[in-house]
Amino acid sequence: MADMIELARQYGRYGYRRIAALLREAGWQVNDKRIERLWRLEGLKVPTKQPGRGRLWLNDGSCVRLRAERPNHVWSYDFVHHRTHDGRAFRTLNILDEHTRECLAIRVRRKLSSTDVIDVLTDLFIMRGPPAYIRSDNGPEFVAEAVRGWIAAVGAQTAYIEPGSPWENGYVESFNARLRDELLNGEIFYSLKEAQVVIEQWRRHYNTIRPHSSLGYRPPAPETIVPPSWPPGSASLRQSASLPTKPIMH
Repeated sequence: MADMIELARQYGRYGYRRIAALLREAGWQVNDKRIERLWRLEGLKVPTKQPGRGRLWLNDGSCVRLRAERPNHVWSYDFVHHRTHDGRAFRTLNILDEHTRECLAIRVRRKLSSTDVIDVLTDLFIMRGPPAYIRSDNGPEFVAEAVRGWIAAVGAQTAYIEPGSPWENGYVESFNARLRDELLNGEIFYSLKEAQVVIEQWRRHYNTIRPHSSLGYRPPAPETIVPPSWPPGSASLRQSASLPTKPIMH
């Protein structure tokens, strides 16, 4: 109960299912129903279920839906606007892998242009390789000829949504809502640098710790600890290192 309350205090926008997943990660053997009972007993708010979302239907009755089938298949990106404490605006460019739900990058600047979009994509292409498709709305930063030409040059394809249909870009729209609800609405940024540092910390938490309901309440890119490896041909060294040393008799 104490651990549940502490997690609820630390992650105030999480529901009982995500809290239950974090408790199981910490070693507690509890299911969602038990946590829900304790949640209600403590008077904590149980989030309502989200309504189902529809699809986009064209005039000819067909449904357009590009689904990510593997990692690095479909990326999506979008902008979020916010302000620092002095009232000055800044923007974030959020890039998401739709299959893994991993947030690949968040670029935070006062102003973001098509050149910044190319700059962020270049870094990601070098580290991860280009995706098959990049989904976005029809904003000027995304439809600029320089951006379209650069994406085509590396072998990827653009997948623009229909104007006025943000639900077609549902993965990144959902991510934007989580970013605003779990971080931006609860923070006061006194400088752009502070916003950059705090948002990057949240991005790493989102990828490595935060439970995702669509992934079975697992994080999209959990951190792993790789044990140190011995050099080849060192079996005798490993064996001798595990044996106690005999005292030398004089």
